[in-house]
Amino acid sequence: MTEASVRIAAWNVNSLKVRLPQVLRWLQEQEKANKPIDALCLQELKLTDDKYPHQALEEAGYYSLAAGQKTYNGVAIILRKASLASMSSDLETAFLKPVRNIPGFSDEQQRILAATVCFKGMSPIRIISAYFPNGQSPDSDKFAYKLDWLEQLQSWLEAELITYPRLALLGDFNIAPTDADVHDPKAWQGQNLVSPQERAAFVGLTKLGLCDSFRLFDQPPKTYSWWDYRMMGFRRNAGMRIDHILLSDVLKDKCIQSTVDKEPRTWEQPSDHAPVIAQITA
Repeated sequence: MTEASVRIAAWNVNSLKVRLPQVLRWLQEQEKANKPIDALCLQELKLTDDKYPHQALEEAGYYSLAAGQKTYNGVAIILRKASLASMSSDLETAFLKPVRNIPGFSDEQQRILAATVCFKGMSPIRIISAYFPNGQSPDSDKFAYKLDWLEQLQSWLEAELITYPRLALLGDFNIAPTDADVHDPKAWQGQNLVSPQERAAFVGLTKLGLCDSFRLFDQPPKTYSWWDYRMMGFRRNAGMRIDHILLSDVLKDKCIQSTVDKEPRTWEQPSDHAPVIAQITA
């Protein structure tokens, strides 16, 4: 009997209104390849809750939980119906104990969505879809907001990990953890996404007991998840790895694969980000 496993993914789609066809295509292609995505965390929906395409995704075989916002931000968790345990096989029970945004942190920006999910043959997993602030530049108010947000996130996650030891944090972190995650570290030195403060915050998350799943395995050099639309960034592979799946210690030991799927970045009208995927066994 094959051991149960799930494939969880994160993808900054940079407008779900524009890229719903790409999301559906990618999910369908993974299904056809017998590598279904059991949970997909989306970032940068850029639409309000009433505009979220629940029906289209449900018709394709997926339930959704979304936290939208007009024009900016927005996060979602999409679950494959066929992957859910019988006790959680409807919309009312698929997303248990949902949390929208960081509790106790007043923030109009929709950046966090969390829920506990029960997959077939698996103990429940706490899944968090996160869209970290960009920060703009180290001397800006947006950067100060980012550092504050990161501090609040770490405090909340410390408590979450006690309650939910099987926890996965997925999303666009807007942080390249090391120079190995940047196509040209010298050109980026001193800039947003690679600053010492941001990298220290990333290390802070790992010190809580969260592991960068991508670095659990030997990976091809110069593997990135984001490429600027300008100056033929993707064609030149002038990218950065800023999309991550961090796993708690319990899930880290169950992770058997962590990859970046660059294929959707080659499609027409793509997001500037590629999906990142981790596979976890029971």
